[in-house]
Amino acid sequence: MTNEPMSPLVSTSWLAEQLGASDLRIFDTTVHIRRAPEGGVEIVTASDIWDEGHIPGSGRLDLVGKISDPNAKLWFTPPAPDDLAAAFAAEGIGEGTRVVLYDSRFNMWATRAWWLLRSIGFDTVAVLDGGMKSWAAAGNPVSTDAAPVHAAGRLVATPRSEIFTDSDGVRAAIEDHSSCIINSLSAENHDGSDAGYGKPGHIPGAANVPAAGLVDPETQCYRPLDELRAEFAGAGAGSGPIITYCGGGIAATSDAFILHLLGHENVTVYDGSLRDWIDKDLPLEV
Repeated sequence: MTNEPMSPLVSTSWLAEQLGASDLRIFDTTVHIRRAPEGGVEIVTASDIWDEGHIPGSGRLDLVGKISDPNAKLWFTPPAPDDLAAAFAAEGIGEGTRVVLYDSRFNMWATRAWWLLRSIGFDTVAVLDGGMKSWAAAGNPVSTDAAPVHAAGRLVATPRSEIFTDSDGVRAAIEDHSSCIINSLSAENHDGSDAGYGKPGHIPGAANVPAAGLVDPETQCYRPLDELRAEFAGAGAGSGPIITYCGGGIAATSDAFILHLLGHENVTVYDGSLRDWIDKDLPLEV
């Protein structure tokens, strides 16, 4: 069963039929980013959401503490490929397993984990369309049981260097008229009216396809692919290279995920995104 191709996007009905399979690993990937009482920003794995009720048999995937480099300057920077593979393997992910990822935030945390797994060559992984909201709305069971304990998986990293890019790659893309740069943040961020990352504006030449707008606001499921294809085409996504970015490499993975579903093969995520771009005092336009 695990040798068969796995769709990158699975439905709640599909997952309901798979519950209990010994090779299945299910994880809630949700993270809270919120204002801290003492000022600044607090970033924590959303254990409270999982504790209140989760998909039976699921665990929590700690994108903050376990799947990011604690010594990196920027939030959510992935560790080296071998260390990233070891972190995922410790959760029971590896050869002979299928992984389903979900969240409670328009799929962007799930796509972040999906993109990270793909970056080290692990492809039997899917995002649950609509996440926890869609699962519960369909009348599927919700559990408060403890997370299952899985034996460590065997996962050897096969890095895909094309999965991520840096500021140099973006600067080259700005000069390359065959490339398309897409800002996955809000329209307000794009036009400069929201300077939430310290400076107003967007990377020069970037188009705007907000990740939050990729989903139906009621169900949190992705909108029909034909609609999304037209939206990305309108933003300039064609046969050339595509770079997606956001504030810190999270929302950008949702845009990249959909572009992958649409058949674009040359899609990369600017992992440092605006935090890195602004930190390096690179130009923005409004």
